[in-house]
Amino acid sequence: MAIILYVLIGVLAAIVGWQWVSGKKRSRRLRDITDKIGDILDRETAEKVLFQTGQADLRLLLVQINRLLDHNRKIMADYARTKDSLRKMISNMSHDLKTPLTVILGYAEKLNQEIPMSEEEKKQTVSRLNEKVNGLIALVNQFFDLVKIESDDYEIPLSKLALNEVCRQSVLEFYDLLVSKNLQVELEIPERPIYILGNEHALQRILGNLISNSIRYGSDGGVFGLTLREEGEFVAVDVWDRGKGITEAHQDRVFERLYTLDDARNPQFQGSGLGLSITKRLTEQMKGTIRLSSSPHEKTTFTCTFKQLTF
Repeated sequence: MAIILYVLIGVLAAIVGWQWVSGKKRSRRLRDITDKIGDILDRETAEKVLFQTGQADLRLLLVQINRLLDHNRKIMADYARTKDSLRKMISNMSHDLKTPLTVILGYAEKLNQEIPMSEEEKKQTVSRLNEKVNGLIALVNQFFDLVKIESDDYEIPLSKLALNEVCRQSVLEFYDLLVSKNLQVELEIPERPIYILGNEHALQRILGNLISNSIRYGSDGGVFGLTLREEGEFVAVDVWDRGKGITEAHQDRVFERLYTLDDARNPQFQGSGLGLSITKRLTEQMKGTIRLSSSPHEKTTFTCTFKQLTF
């Protein structure tokens, strides 16, 4: 009996000793993990906490810690991108507002001077002043439109639309301008109705933005085209031209707010950098997607894709 008692005491002592050693090792491992996390956060590196352990609960803890570190890095990266985008947007906005305001001020000062002006010269100055004021109002309205569209509670009513009819009407609205630019117009729009769930006003604005954009930047190619085609259960609208196009370096950024190509700052081009941003967000409001493909001086295509209604 005494022998059994001594054995039990020995076993208990061994268990207690093992737990004490195990606890010490666990505490040391936890301190190492804590130090490693602190080092990663202080140096803002993309490292992970890597330790070998046979303890399942500790492995699970390491997995969750690394997930948290990944999530934190993504948040910081998104914040940095948003901050940079906001800085550029404010810079571009300042430029886009300052330029017409300076011109408007110049015309106003010219009219206010006591230097004699002929009636024809005065009429031309007033006409240009009116044009610049209207352009500035349109630009400010685009700013407000984009803010409204990007708000979380912005929704547009959707209904069954014949997409081919909206395409025809949109091209017709620009027909006189297309002719004045001596552009060859190539349309491929099926006669039979093709339906989507959309908003007619939003769709007209999307197509209007894409068509005017194509005329503004692609008219040097001599051709404007619009193609409506089916892609399985989807339907796609291609608005294309054969102009100078958009280089690969710019293609991923053309839908950013207030992002413009260098020559869009040329007075010859009236771009504000807002039209394509609004187009993208309106397309997404109708559960669609928009993409760009461009081979300069060969073919530049903006493609809007929507789910086709089959009933």
